[in-house]
Amino acid sequence: MYASSKLPRTSGLFISALLGGVIFTSCASSHQSANKALPPMAADSAGNPASAPTRENSISQKAQASPIARSRPQLIKKAAMSLTVNSVDQTVDAVSQIINQQQGDLIGLKQQQPNNDNPRYTATIQLRIPENLLESTLEQLAKLGTVESRNITAEDVGDRLVDFQARLTNLQKTEANLQKIMARAGSVRDVLSVAQELSNVRETIEQINAQLKSLQNQVVYSTITLNLEAAVSSTSSQPAFGLQVQETWNNSTHSLRAFSVGLLKLGIWLIVYSPYLLIFAALVYGFRRWRRTHSPRLTQAPESTSSE
Repeated sequence: MYASSKLPRTSGLFISALLGGVIFTSCASSHQSANKALPPMAADSAGNPASAPTRENSISQKAQASPIARSRPQLIKKAAMSLTVNSVDQTVDAVSQIINQQQGDLIGLKQQQPNNDNPRYTATIQLRIPENLLESTLEQLAKLGTVESRNITAEDVGDRLVDFQARLTNLQKTEANLQKIMARAGSVRDVLSVAQELSNVRETIEQINAQLKSLQNQVVYSTITLNLEAAVSSTSSQPAFGLQVQETWNNSTHSLRAFSVGLLKLGIWLIVYSPYLLIFAALVYGFRRWRRTHSPRLTQAPESTSSE
């Protein structure tokens, strides 16, 4: 019995030691990477470390000798443009051809016919273009009509990408260490505990990986929102005669249908409440007859005739 009670305690100590080793290893690796980032201190002829000013001077001399290579900024670019065109339908077809030429994608298309609030024919197109073709695409789109407004916004996500990549690397190392621990675990309880932790780590890896791919995709492809508006002439304020007749016919038929439905509903209500209406009519009729028979004028009429 002593051996059986000692085995779980030993396996628990073994798992704790392995987890501590994983944490110590990750801390040591981060400390070594931090030390590698700093240049070593120079020593004088006697073997003593150099003073701080000498070290700073050496660093500044190295910086002047070899300039630091800056990495390319990771920008998410979004552009918006408003055009006034002669024909919205023809412009939409031309935009589709430009998208195919620039190897882009059509994200959304919304067209709005003229109405009382807005007599102009408008359309909104959202497209996605490779980032290196953004300027050329905007130039081609500007040729389709008169440019009313144009703006480009950029967001630098380089720090977020580096952070996601660092977190992903650390989590992958943790996943590998947990797999080693699970292979060495003895009891079922320890295996289940490590498996649960491994599942959480893998879920976090998938989430960070999805966010990283989404950011990278937004950096590679830029988004353009194109607003199209048809030019309105002086005679186009009123709709055509055929459209007016059709609109009047539609409104009249709709009104007739609504009136017929209303009458039908009223008849149904009257049928349902007809017993109560009959009772109310009988009460009114009885009250009027009672009032006629007991009216003071009728009772006083015979008395006046007898006295004469």
